[in-house]
Amino acid sequence: MAQARILIVDDEPDIREMLKDILEDEGYVCATAANGGAAGELRASFHPDLILLDVWMPDIDGISLLRDWRDAGVLEQSTVVMISGHGTLETAVEATRLGAWDFIEKPLSIAKLLLTVGNALEAHRLRCRQAMPKPAMDEARLPLGKHPAVQELRAQAERLAGLATPLMIQGKPGSGRRSLARWLYQHGPQAAMPFIEVEPEAVSNEDWFDFLAGDEALPGAFRQTATGGVVYIEEVQNLPPGAQRWIAGVLEKGRLNTAAGEHLWQGRLMTATSSDPAALVRSGAFDESLHLVLQAGALRLPGLSEHLDDIPDIVRHYAETIPGREHLTYRPFATAALNYLRQYRWPGDLRELINLVRRLLIGGGEGEIGLAEVREALQAMSQHAALPAAAGELYRLPLRDARERFETDYLRYHLDDCGGSVSLLAARVGMERTHLYRKLKALGIEPRRGDAGDRVK
Repeated sequence: MAQARILIVDDEPDIREMLKDILEDEGYVCATAANGGAAGELRASFHPDLILLDVWMPDIDGISLLRDWRDAGVLEQSTVVMISGHGTLETAVEATRLGAWDFIEKPLSIAKLLLTVGNALEAHRLRCRQAMPKPAMDEARLPLGKHPAVQELRAQAERLAGLATPLMIQGKPGSGRRSLARWLYQHGPQAAMPFIEVEPEAVSNEDWFDFLAGDEALPGAFRQTATGGVVYIEEVQNLPPGAQRWIAGVLEKGRLNTAAGEHLWQGRLMTATSSDPAALVRSGAFDESLHLVLQAGALRLPGLSEHLDDIPDIVRHYAETIPGREHLTYRPFATAALNYLRQYRWPGDLRELINLVRRLLIGGGEGEIGLAEVREALQAMSQHAALPAAAGELYRLPLRDARERFETDYLRYHLDDCGGSVSLLAARVGMERTHLYRKLKALGIEPRRGDAGDRVK
């Protein structure tokens, strides 16, 4: 687990060692330098997150060294806190002007030191996170359409965007839940902060606390947004029950408990579900306390089948916007093709519509996109997405049960083919052996053959 790295620069050996001992006791990784020259060499090799820099040193004073580091761009990689036993207001002002994060005086108070170091490292982490290149995001938008249900949703979204209220978006898979969440994020008070997505399928019953909370050195999703930002969770009901209860507690108290202690949580939670939340609570699949917190900001996203008269306008919108984003040739849709699409039921919802438009534009051709071309494309997409008949029962199960059954059948099949060897199975399925042992044990699968080292403990 990564630990914060601190470089201590002071010409007094006792001060250097005292600071090193105190900070290492707090779990930080420390290095020390007695002068500016040694500090420069260590900084380049040690890559500190934080530098504690003394003002008075024999070869070069700390203010001059700070100025040199600022001009060289060093302060983009490391945060600096100045230390001085002869501090003046003018020195503190100059240090701050040159880019120092804070200024503390000797004799050092341990409580003041640790508070300043903690705050400086928090600021450093936040700055580094904001400087990271953002991944390409789906189009952030409100749903399109003139239907009353769509217009009501747009009005609700505009009211909720400026708040920090937790919310839940109910809608079919493919209906644009993530795009709506991103629109709310971009038009809300957290827009300059991180947008962290959590996939419940990646959160195991054993590791959910580390995944969501983490600690100072390796923060989870909620720790990353402690000072502001959005955590977005699709199909939130698929989180482990313990994770659901923990999130409800964070929202109710506004406090975040991690392995490193308790913190104020100033982020915003956005969630989505394709099911009826109240029915999920009744079935025991969704924590009631979390549902109660989220229902105050409930949004229902209508499926395309509920406002079919809007289909022609929606198709035209994507036929006009996709070519510019993806360097495709624009082609209009014939009236007959639009009328046909208005009668289609859209089982894959908005995602299916966008993929259809993209497929037709990629296919090339000239002139209007006609009815025959649309029918042919829909038929091809339907055949490609058809589910195997033998899997019909699997697809009628709740997601958690379906995933467990598939994993059980999949691992048993390959384990049998590997002669019962977990080592061979791990290589075949691309899992680390320790994780595979844990998975096999959770699914109740015992290798039938193999050496003793291959048995699930």
